[in-house]
Parts: sequence; structure tokens; C-alpha cells
Amino acid sequence: MAVAERTPNTAAGGGRAPEARLLVVEDEPNILELLAGSLRFTGFEVITATNGADAVQAAQRHRPDLIVLDVMLPDFDGFDVVRRLRSGGARTPVLFLTARDAVQDRIKGLTIGGDDYVTKPFSLEEVIARIRAVLRRVRDGVPQPTPRMVFADIELDEDSHEVWRGGKPVQLSPTEFKLLRYFMANAGRVLSKAQILDHVWNYDFRGDAGIVESYVSALRRKVDNVEPRLIHTLRGVGYVLRMPPNAEG
Repeated sequence: MAVAERTPNTAAGGGRAPEARLLVVEDEPNILELLAGSLRFTGFEVITATNGADAVQAAQRHRPDLIVLDVMLPDFDGFDVVRRLRSGGARTPVLFLTARDAVQDRIKGLTIGGDDYVTKPFSLEEVIARIRAVLRRVRDGVPQPTPRMVFADIELDEDSHEVWRGGKPVQLSPTEFKLLRYFMANAGRVLSKAQILDHVWNYDFRGDAGIVESYVSALRRKVDNVEPRLIHTLRGVGYVLRMPPNAEG
């Protein structure tokens, strides 16, 4: 039987109080170690568990501010964890980690009381941003049932697959939507063509990197055809979603 582990916060910055107490539930040791270590370094107190039973016990014992919960666990799934906690009166916010493209998982998770979700493979920056967004909503008492990503005047709704630029709807293909989502989840970070192929084409695409150029061009025509231009090319390096220097500040 796996045992929940609680490790004191050791974030850079010394003795400052942790930003929040998190329970991270993941049965893959490498993912758990990477995620928990990164969250501790960022400034969170982290408790870990590797199965559903220990997750329920840890949540009841430690009363975390938020639970990062993998859907697939060895004993019972993350949805059952949330049902058991909710039936016991716990209203701890939950960020689900779901399998790639598992749309039904996302809908089910939000329906039973989850607050948001991140799909695998995920970036650590996206997980941290979503944790903070959920905590902010909970603390401010602002309901936000539909997960949205926002950068500048671009909005992306992950449930309805709708996109807006400057308040106007933009029609994207499924692959264009995934590409924009990947850019928005990594805003400000330069992404190589290889990284984009891996994440947008789910690691199983064997074509050449020219497909990335074609889709970026198509995405620019649809969502980046007004000022300020937000998708930038770094020749020989990759692409980055960011505000142009003359528009910042």
C-alpha cells in the first residue's frame, strides 16, 4: 500500500510561507517526482499520494487548498476520489490530469465537481498557471465553470472549442485549435518545430517539419491578421506567442 507523503516546502526564497498546500495524486513515479519537485520549488507545500485510497485519506487528514489529481489510478479512478470527497462534504478544488484527447474524461470530471483539467503531455508552466487560476477563483469567490485561456485579446474555450480575437469569433480546424492552445499554454516561451510536432501531433507524426510551417501560416491568417501581431518567428529556432516589444508596457 502506497503511503501519502508530506514534504515541507523548500522553495527558493528561504523561510517565506508557502503559497498554498497542494495534494498531488499520480501513480507514475517519474511524473510525480517532477511535478511535486517543481511545485515545491515554485513555492507550494506539497503532499503526494499514488493511489485513490491514499488520496482520500490524505485529503481528509491534511485538508489541502487544492488537489492535482490524475484520472487513471491503480485502485479506483480520480473521478471516484472526487465523488468520495464530495459525498463526505469536502469542497476542495480539483485540477484533473487527463489522458491526451480524452474529451469524455474532461466533461465527466467537470460534471462531477472538478474545477479544471490539464491534458497530458502537459507543460509545468501550464499546470502552475492553472493551479493559481483555480485558487484565485476560489479565494475571490468567482465562479468560472468554463475553462478559458486568454492571451492579449485572444480567448480560447477548451470545452466548446471556440476562439475569439478582439471579441470576434474565429473558425479553426481541430489541429489549428490544438496548435493555438499549445502556443497559449506556453506564451512567452520559444517553441521549436520538433516540440510543436511532439505536442500537437501527439508524438506519432512522422512527416517533415514543413507541416508546422504550413499550420502556423494558416493559424496566422485566421487569428493573427490584425495588430498587434502575436505569433513571431525566430529564424532557425522556432516560434513564440508574445506581445511585440513596442506593444509591451
